Amino acid sequence: MNAIEMGRYRTGGCMCGEVRFRVEGEPIRTGLCHCKDCRKYSGSAFTIFAVWPLSWFSMSGHIGTYAGRSFCTNCGARLFSLRAEEAEIMVGSLDEAPSTLIPSYELWVGRREEWLPELPWTDLHQGDRDPNRESWRQPMRVGHTGGGR
Repeated sequence: MNAIEMGRYRTGGCMCGEVRFRVEGEPIRTGLCHCKDCRKYSGSAFTIFAVWPLSWFSMSGHIGTYAGRSFCTNCGARLFSLRAEEAEIMVGSLDEAPSTLIPSYELWVGRREEWLPELPWTDLHQGDRDPNRESWRQPMRVGHTGGGR
């Protein structure tokens, strides 16, 4: 029996309650990104996200989208990015604390802040994850090069 058949799901939404969403089952992967776009989008030093199949995602409410990233048009809360087959959820927008969503990889590690230690269990990528690799869990391991831009 898979996670959807067992009825596992997570809900989330924006700060004002206008936008609500639900994701079924467990995510395909969870990661951190240190790229400039994610920093600007989140207003933080990095972004943590979890990815579900798009067919496991549903939502209600009105969203705006800029550069592929969706937000509530009322309160401006940043919520998710929807692609052809995936829903990338900003885990801070989930209703329950995302403490069980442990990142398995980091993107743009050369831009990680020097004060932020490497997570020793994660796969490290110098840039974006390469979806053409046979397995995204087999990246080329790179060393932390500090707070590059």
